[in-house]
Amino acid sequence: MRTIIIEDENLSAQRLEGMLKKYDSNLEVLAILPSVADSVEWLRKNDAPDLVFMDIHLEDDLCFKIFDYAPLTSPVIFTTAYDEYMVKAFKVNSIDYLLKPVNYVELIGAIDKYKALKAQFTKPDFSTLLNYIGGQREPEFKTRFMITVGNKIRSIETADIAFFYSDEKITFMVTRDGQHLPIDFSLDKLITLLDPQKYFRANRQYLVGFTSIQSVLTHFKGKLKLELTPKARHDVFVSGDRMTDFKEWLGK
Repeated sequence: MRTIIIEDENLSAQRLEGMLKKYDSNLEVLAILPSVADSVEWLRKNDAPDLVFMDIHLEDDLCFKIFDYAPLTSPVIFTTAYDEYMVKAFKVNSIDYLLKPVNYVELIGAIDKYKALKAQFTKPDFSTLLNYIGGQREPEFKTRFMITVGNKIRSIETADIAFFYSDEKITFMVTRDGQHLPIDFSLDKLITLLDPQKYFRANRQYLVGFTSIQSVLTHFKGKLKLELTPKARHDVFVSGDRMTDFKEWLGK
């Protein structure tokens, strides 16, 4: 089987590729593509793969833009961080989906379903899905995260997360009870998933929750220093180019 992975999170893409190889060592991952632009270019230059794994939010746009610019008749298994309205829409369209972080057992089930139904697959019809997304009056934000700890999968409610930070190219969530848990999303990706009224990107390293801010202190050269609860492992300053936005955010 020949497949491509369209995913802008390197760790997620590598993890998925590893599970696919575990499932079938002869399975061929032809390319890992992080954006709509890269995917369109690849699809225009290469024969269609047997199967496509596709994230929803890519680094430059929603993945559905790919279908506007490139021919793709291959069946698609979506990988998505959304566990509510997206799932409902996928069910309407009979499109397979996998919630992140992708579970190996669910991955096998999706591939087995593809094998059983591949003779019946035609180009996916996204009209209902797109209408569903476009018809949302209010944006939908992530309400929980699925994380893998050892051989267990845990569900963490977004309301229980105080803040996020990156360290040594790994992103961590910090829960209100002080747990530091690694997740597969970058901070850049998280700001597209979380309610901007509740979380703010203070600097390149920290994405803070409003209720986690214990105090805001003026610092040397006019900088703002945040004291967080639970206590952060680093000093947390608001970047100079974000100070005006941060003050407006606090006042909302």
